[in-house]
Amino acid sequence: MLPNETARLRLRQMTSADLDYMSALLGDPGVMSYYAAPKSRDEAAQWIAWNEANYSEHGYGLWIVETHDGEFLGDCGLTWQEVNGRSELEVGYHIRGEFQGRGYATEAAAACRNFARDELHAQQLIAIIHPDNASSRRVAEKIGMQPLEDHHGGAIAVRTVLGMQLGATQDFRLPEPEPPTYPAN
Repeated sequence: MLPNETARLRLRQMTSADLDYMSALLGDPGVMSYYAAPKSRDEAAQWIAWNEANYSEHGYGLWIVETHDGEFLGDCGLTWQEVNGRSELEVGYHIRGEFQGRGYATEAAAACRNFARDELHAQQLIAIIHPDNASSRRVAEKIGMQPLEDHHGGAIAVRTVLGMQLGATQDFRLPEPEPPTYPAN
């Protein structure tokens, strides 16, 4: 099962046929600037294999993000991550540098959030973000996340964990403002 298509995007499972795309994406120093280092082609192949294993084990993982015309934009999806000693479901995303700032990450992450809520019936969703990565933090906030805690460990000493509770009836829209009420004279 996959997240629903959006107005501009579709998500699909990544396969070994995506190695050139994923190697370029994960090897791009700009895209990977908040990671310990860009990934090699072999590491990109391991990334794909990890996601194929996630599809087999969980039914989901990181998916390829592409336009309806089939242009590769990046990856986005859901994976289990260790956060301060416990497993948490995370939404993660990487978008090619030339397509950043156009709302694609937010659109894909929102589709994954809805999938986690509606199909997986997850209770909570998080994003683990480098403290200096303001763009990624904005994506998480736009889909309804708030800062929860810091994560200590891994290749980067401290990362920020944003998250949200998922409920079957939440639609994640801002409420309409109430009209002002005036006291009777």
